[in-house]
Amino acid sequence: MIDLTTFLLLLSAATPILLAALGETIAERAGVLNLGVEGMMITGALAGFAAAHATGSTGAGFAAAALAGAALSLIFAVLTQYLLTNQVATGLALTLFGLGLTAMFGKPYEGLKAPPMPGGPLGVNWIVWLGLALVPLVWLFLNRSRAGLILRGVGENHDAAHALGYKVRAVRVAAIAAGGALAGLGGAYVSIGIVLQWTEGMTAGAGWIALAIVVFAGWNPWGVLAGAWLFGGVTVMQLRLQAAGVSFPVQLLSMAPYLATILVLAVISARQKYARAAGGGAAPGSLGRTFHALR
Repeated sequence: MIDLTTFLLLLSAATPILLAALGETIAERAGVLNLGVEGMMITGALAGFAAAHATGSTGAGFAAAALAGAALSLIFAVLTQYLLTNQVATGLALTLFGLGLTAMFGKPYEGLKAPPMPGGPLGVNWIVWLGLALVPLVWLFLNRSRAGLILRGVGENHDAAHALGYKVRAVRVAAIAAGGALAGLGGAYVSIGIVLQWTEGMTAGAGWIALAIVVFAGWNPWGVLAGAWLFGGVTVMQLRLQAAGVSFPVQLLSMAPYLATILVLAVISARQKYARAAGGGAAPGSLGRTFHALR
């Protein structure tokens, strides 16, 4: 049995991945494969920490993180939706850009402490409850709202959506920005809510894990929650094993994000081939495909 303390630790550990994965779910449902999640998370981590330290308000920190994540994601949006660059290559470049940018501007914040976060029910801060609340909200948006159904239609067949008069690029830009904002929130929770300070590269592959969870959850927010809890549980288990004096090869966890990313790309490719052969598939039909409005 899991005691309450362990469960609350699991919730906290899972929150950054959950927020980032929910954001990526929205983007991928619109047909956009953004591999820049790690870059948006680390940018949100620095922006959130810097704003929280400057103002003494964690609320201001999370707001700044969401804006920073969304702003970085809009670079990806312009490049892929208007300049028609390759989504995979652009996403990877976005991650490298975010990591380099934060390494350069984060130096003055090393060694500083974040302001304390206000408590919430059961002693869990509000951002954890926000992440949990977003799961049913994102599910309802994607499955029960007109805007969500339009977004899914764009992701399934952007040419058909365009023929029906929907603005494919506008929908995708909005989805990308929403994904960036949530990734930024997830990154800020690492720096403000968990580590309580800024450290270069502190997201440590959480963005790659979020990408993997989205695919293996079948682009379903409830599956994303289960996947985030799974990886959160692994993190808590590692800490408990170390506290108990059991040696655990941290190299396994270090390489997990990159192995997961390779598996994600392989699974997406396989599902797209299956979809073409069988006329269906779990992946959005236009995922990763470039939209040409004049075609």
